[in-house]
Amino acid sequence: MLIDTYGRVATDLRVSLTDRCNLRCTYCMPEEGLQWLAKPDLLTDDEIVRLIDLAVTHLGIEEVRFTGGEPLLRPGLVGIVERVAALEPRPQMSITTNGIGLKRTAAALKQAGLDRVNVSLDTLRPDVFKTLTRRNRHQDVLDGLRAASDAGLTPVKVNSVLMPGLNADEAPDLLAWALEHAYELRFIEQMPLDAQHGWKREGMVTAQDILASLRTRFELTAEGADERGSAPAERWLVDGGPQRVGVIASVTRPFCAACDRTRLTADGQIRTCLFATEETDLRALLRSDASDEEIAELWRKAMWGKKAGAGLDDPSFVQPDRPMSAIGG
Repeated sequence: MLIDTYGRVATDLRVSLTDRCNLRCTYCMPEEGLQWLAKPDLLTDDEIVRLIDLAVTHLGIEEVRFTGGEPLLRPGLVGIVERVAALEPRPQMSITTNGIGLKRTAAALKQAGLDRVNVSLDTLRPDVFKTLTRRNRHQDVLDGLRAASDAGLTPVKVNSVLMPGLNADEAPDLLAWALEHAYELRFIEQMPLDAQHGWKREGMVTAQDILASLRTRFELTAEGADERGSAPAERWLVDGGPQRVGVIASVTRPFCAACDRTRLTADGQIRTCLFATEETDLRALLRSDASDEEIAELWRKAMWGKKAGAGLDDPSFVQPDRPMSAIGG
């Protein structure tokens, strides 16, 4: 079991498969000048599967989410999914992706055992997409979403970040589009995870702003805390349901008290939080022929020291020194 001093138990493992990405979203990374991890520093496919196996069989992990960077850029992804699907007990598996490669891979991922996908899409406007991502790939994301739905990787969840002066007015249009296609839309407050540290609290679109915008067109009914559990998104029934919309208010309504996550970076470090300033090196232990129990014990110690919360709305908050692409979203 992965328990901390506040009584929280981690059952959800986020695994970053690569720090590389084929987009350059303005809220995540700079356009140029990134220093990618060297291949020898990355965990191998076998090492990733071993650590997930250990987490499931020794530490109580029940869900595994593959992230990046962009996880679809990992050459061995389908094989990793297939091997994890064969574990006993079998964890639930999902992936967070920008969707660009899903048209090509969705069917194979479903056949390998992936359960569902989260796709990042912040705008319905191709020109705004190009401004936000610095790439002209909007249609590729739409095609990927359709392929994921057709393959049965459902519920297909869409994550959207709203930015002032770019797409802040699109909340109702995004929700109408998601309802039409039976996607589950979740808005995420912009978090301070940009490598260039350009985030400013006073410049973000808040959960309150998003809900006010949605209510100009839709009736929203709060689902309630019992339904939410440890999920990061507060959810609302749209026009009486059954379809829902979620808002992840990481900054203005932090949910750290219910956090059930542990994170493994692409280079084999355990992070107790996206905003942690310390990491625990499992890769070195893994490559020194340590036993599963020795690795599990180090993982337990790392999680035991997890802090109470991120404190994103605190003026004294210090942004992490690693970009989100290296940590895993």
